[in-house]
Amino acid sequence: MEEYIVSARKYRPMTFDTVVGQAALTTTLKNAVKTGKLAHAYLFCGPRGVGKTTCARIFAKAINCQNPTAEGEACNACESCQSFNEQRSLNIFELDAASNNSVEHIKTLMEQTRIPPQVGKYKVFIIDEVHMLSSSAFNAFLKTLEEPPAHVIFILATTEKHKILPTILSRCQIYDFERMTVKNTVAHLEQVAKKEGISYEKEALAVIAEKADGGMRDALSIFDQAASFCQGNITYQKVIEDLNVLDADHYFRIVELALNNKVSDIMVLLNTILNKGFDGGLLIQGLARHVRNVLMAKDAQTLPLLEVSDEQRERYQKQAQQTPTPFLYKALQVMNQCDINYRQSSNKRLLVELTLIEVAQITQPDEGPASGRKPRRLKSLFKQLMQQTQSKQVAPQVAQTEQTHQPTAQGPQPTAQSQSPAANRPQPARPEGAHASARTARIGSLSMSWTRLSQMSKPQAAVLTGGDAPQEKAEADRPFSQEELENQWLAMCNRMPQKYSGIATRMKNMNPQIVAFPAVEVVVPNTIIKEELEQIKGSIVNTLKRDLRNGSITVSILVDEHQEPVKILSRREQFEELVKENKAVQELRDAFDLVLA
Repeated sequence: MEEYIVSARKYRPMTFDTVVGQAALTTTLKNAVKTGKLAHAYLFCGPRGVGKTTCARIFAKAINCQNPTAEGEACNACESCQSFNEQRSLNIFELDAASNNSVEHIKTLMEQTRIPPQVGKYKVFIIDEVHMLSSSAFNAFLKTLEEPPAHVIFILATTEKHKILPTILSRCQIYDFERMTVKNTVAHLEQVAKKEGISYEKEALAVIAEKADGGMRDALSIFDQAASFCQGNITYQKVIEDLNVLDADHYFRIVELALNNKVSDIMVLLNTILNKGFDGGLLIQGLARHVRNVLMAKDAQTLPLLEVSDEQRERYQKQAQQTPTPFLYKALQVMNQCDINYRQSSNKRLLVELTLIEVAQITQPDEGPASGRKPRRLKSLFKQLMQQTQSKQVAPQVAQTEQTHQPTAQGPQPTAQSQSPAANRPQPARPEGAHASARTARIGSLSMSWTRLSQMSKPQAAVLTGGDAPQEKAEADRPFSQEELENQWLAMCNRMPQKYSGIATRMKNMNPQIVAFPAVEVVVPNTIIKEELEQIKGSIVNTLKRDLRNGSITVSILVDEHQEPVKILSRREQFEELVKENKAVQELRDAFDLVLA
């Protein structure tokens, strides 16, 4: 039985012309061979499976070819080419840096560079996965790489260019290999299928190319897997089943249902997809790519950006004509947000369902006031409810205030006996509506912020900032507890402006105490903080009077008295103290001849 060789090895390119998808690079290398203008070091970088090591081997063979062709290709007939093809060449060395990454390995390699080639012109060293070398190995390699012997050429290959030291990069000619396009991959797979005598559907090969994600080696490996599953007849449905790939028809169907606002049908389709074992996150990612492709298909200029087969491109164009552009923008935004939150979500299926529901409601017409609100307008609804609730709470308060402070024309006037002493005092002039504003400030005191001070009337702002504006007498000198004092103190610290953030942080660590009601005492650690508090003491007192509704509050600021520091004793000093207190400890030491460690 003939030995089986996988397609990735069997159909590995042997000449520059058979390399797929790297025409610019292969042309440059052929011209270098043809003209003899060869650098001493090359760096081939790019994603996996795009031909870096293959091109390095072809280039090394062409360099040492004794009779190169006019196009710069190796002749495959001379002794150098024959020895390379039979893997017995003594002039081409290939080193895997992943397993030979130490300084000793590099020093051994440097010793081999001193020996000139026996056949051919150059000794070529191919170092694969060069980014795996250690920093010490890189440093040992630097001098030889910069000034190698005239008969030595280095070809380095890597998939992670950013891990290579800049000093190495500056000594090499850098060639960046590109990812394989779907079109090039499909064309190469067609040639392989014809040589192997395998029948195929072009759409099936397109699915394999998309699954390979730009790597030709991956595409050939998947091709072998599909050929084994399909028994020599690669069809679209069998490839979908074998690779467990979600069919593109599902994405086209979801977009059609979303445009028609058929949420129920989308939920049924989602359940079918999940029951087949597909992950909800992968579904959202695939649907986002599909919507992106539909968006690209709306314009002829962006149509070449679609890496799909010709049949799929026509389907995208057809759906793009039926889909409005705002729908595509909004759907991409919603699915991107779902993709961000998917990993952190504890109920992933619910997140996917809510995302698809929101996508299905993008084109839903706005509903009138009689029919209710749109499901996605949650924020605006809550905002309206809050405004309505606040207006309902504030209106009775304002009405009660007006009845108390403004006598009606028909009602009896208050008599001198019924008036309190506070009412007989001359009241300071107030702007119109000040009573209502004061009541409103008290109602929202728990959510009051320093930023809102600018929106309040000047008398109210003066009370909070310690100004000289007239202050309203509290309703009564209401008693308050220590817990209420601490809560209002913390709330006041949280409301302080940004410029007072430093002192506000210190005030949060202070503990105000009621020493003799309603006198409040605050202890600070030093005189510097005391001076800072004294500057805003008026604001603190006025704010506490307002929040605790007690106009007799006073605040005193004291500096903490430092206690004498306690001396830390050593073990010997501790033992001496014990001996002074109890003589029996010394007797015990003498009796057992103990030594203090």
